[in-house]
Amino acid sequence: MTNDIRPYNAPAGGWGALKALGEHLVEQGIPIKGAVTLGRMNQPEGFDCPGCAWPDPKHTSSFEFCENGGKAVAWEATAKRCTPEFFAAHTVAELSSWSDFDLEMVGRLTHPMAYDAASDHYVPVGWDEAFATVARHLNGLPDPNMAEFYTSGRTSNEAAFLYQLFVREFGTNNFPDCSNMCHEATSVGLPHSLGVGKGTCLLSDFDKTDCIFIFGQNPGTNSPRMMTSLRNASRRGATIMSFNPFRERALERFQSPQSPVEMATLTSTPISAKLYQVRVGGDVAVVKGLMKVLMEADDAARADELPAVLDWDFIKGHTTGIEALTADLRATRWEDIVSQSGLARDDIEYAARAYMQAERAIVVYGMGITQHRRGAQSVQQLANLTLLRGHIGREGAGLCPVRGHSNVQGDRTVGITETPTREFLDRLERRFGFKPPSQHGHNVVTALEAMKDGKVKVFFAIGGNFVSAIPDWEVTRAALRKLDLTVQVSTKLNRSHLVHGRDALILPCLGRTEIDVQATGPQSVTVEDSMSMVHASAGRNAPASEHLRSEPAIVAGIARATLGARSVVDWESFAADYDLIRDAIEDVFPIFQGYNARIRIPGGFHLTSNARERIWATASGKANFLVFDGLGEDPPQDGLDVLWLTTVRSHDQYNTTIYSMSDRYRGVFGQRDVVFLNEQEMERRGLQADDRVDLITQSTDGVERRLSNFRIVPYAFPNGSCAAYYPEANPLVPLYSHDPMSFTPSFKAIPIRISRSCAEAV
Repeated sequence: MTNDIRPYNAPAGGWGALKALGEHLVEQGIPIKGAVTLGRMNQPEGFDCPGCAWPDPKHTSSFEFCENGGKAVAWEATAKRCTPEFFAAHTVAELSSWSDFDLEMVGRLTHPMAYDAASDHYVPVGWDEAFATVARHLNGLPDPNMAEFYTSGRTSNEAAFLYQLFVREFGTNNFPDCSNMCHEATSVGLPHSLGVGKGTCLLSDFDKTDCIFIFGQNPGTNSPRMMTSLRNASRRGATIMSFNPFRERALERFQSPQSPVEMATLTSTPISAKLYQVRVGGDVAVVKGLMKVLMEADDAARADELPAVLDWDFIKGHTTGIEALTADLRATRWEDIVSQSGLARDDIEYAARAYMQAERAIVVYGMGITQHRRGAQSVQQLANLTLLRGHIGREGAGLCPVRGHSNVQGDRTVGITETPTREFLDRLERRFGFKPPSQHGHNVVTALEAMKDGKVKVFFAIGGNFVSAIPDWEVTRAALRKLDLTVQVSTKLNRSHLVHGRDALILPCLGRTEIDVQATGPQSVTVEDSMSMVHASAGRNAPASEHLRSEPAIVAGIARATLGARSVVDWESFAADYDLIRDAIEDVFPIFQGYNARIRIPGGFHLTSNARERIWATASGKANFLVFDGLGEDPPQDGLDVLWLTTVRSHDQYNTTIYSMSDRYRGVFGQRDVVFLNEQEMERRGLQADDRVDLITQSTDGVERRLSNFRIVPYAFPNGSCAAYYPEANPLVPLYSHDPMSFTPSFKAIPIRISRSCAEAV
């Protein structure tokens, strides 16, 4: 495809989505098999979508998948194979020059592979030999804390529980996890506000709400099945307000592939009543503005002896901290709110009136809120907004963080955490009979810092593409290359296999779509979605290779090899029968009461949210209003010269997986080395469309972080802001630039300068 920029005028979804999905099935060589496989996704006795974590409806249709979920399945069920013969034909040095897209297009990994430094090739290795290599390195460490154990959100509850069990029996709590880089601000920030680190909504609440406010979330690309809920809400008259730097197509209008009328008539449903383009780093200013309007309207109503705007019965009975919050709002000047947010006061007041008129309102947010240097505090401001009107614990209302990967929330629930509670460790000890370590371990940022300082020797990853997902590539990739061993449990070739330690292993695993047969027969795994629904997932496709093993089997095999006779865990039985793993999870986490029986009910079961029941597991025993000092990101130091860069996914992308080099909804085709900038900012810098520029981080540590030869794409975008694609822009994010509470890197707000590139355009 040629590198060009052309407007895309069609709605989100619709014929464009069907055409794109069909093209991907053909490209992967599975037009028939792929269609059959998609019919089993998100169905009883089928498998859960390996993409996003948006909840499934009650399986009322055989068409329970979206465009990007379908692409994820096509990517996994592909007919293409990455065999030992492929590795024999290509050195690691050569493969390192390939694009991430080309690497994954090779296909499914078929054999365990080990790196041979003498030839710079990966060569086949037996499973027992691979396990012995991991055991030798781990057992040779002078301190278990010199190993890091990473988890991807794709990992099932069963594999994650076994993983944390093995690692804790080995002796460390080093669990850098993909959630550290996305919604950790939710997990850390919300407990201080509501006593839970999860959302409070169910999918059914979207059918009953009067109003939906969406902050920093692009559902049409990142969680497209959410569009059905938004479309239905819009068509029955609910007000939807969206706050996002981009005017994302799916936030504007959506054509449902399940609607014969819309498909036949080429019509669509408007989604947002208003779409406000917030300045990058301006979300807290908007939320404070909304709360200030509510507070002032409540003052006026009570002065005139009219019904209150704020829910004072709820506030007095269930919350603390209202006095400090209102004092801060009164002291916050409107001119500062307008300047920081990039929105006019009239716009904020209009949105606030819609919110105050709603009896039931849902506040939705994504990584546009969490991936900031004060992400946890930003999440708390959204909690404040819901508490002012009593929208927590009310049907049709609540706070709805939209998680990224399909089981990133479940992994946390079953023990993947670097900061375990004493209660959890005590339960683990009672159930298994060993004393787990209590010292808190590393998250992603602290793990990378320890690697950089030479304090880590082994890195083990279940799933994901860690090397591409992390910030500050020049520093962090150099640290990974100094390790003694890197291990990747993967389905396809990716960048993390090429940036490796002195020894390296690739361990190929079953995918979500594939049959998992163990000693006791076919197995199912379970996952937890964004709304705390837990349900079973069982693949039906034949495995891509007879040499693949399941993630639970791989973990159990490594545990047996590493711990040997000193282990008190019956790893063999767990690998043979996943029901036994679920029994153990239930023993350690009582919230899973009746686990095995309940997952056999279609649709699964809900893990009760205390906050949804208005039970506040906080130190105060109530929900807490928490004050945010200031209005957001620090102001630029150099005036007009500095822009705030946000990183975004293209539409043909999921996390670090690139499905194509195009971004249909934004009109970018055949390229990813672009920077989106409005025409006013271009004119200030003497730039034109298609000019090539360098992006340079405004660093505070004296290190130059630069990306060269990016193409300018004019785009309607807020002043003082620009955008580039993730993960290509990750080198611009300093390792030090993270939220001090959650350690989430600030992928969504990076101060940069733009200069004309001296490099020749490619």
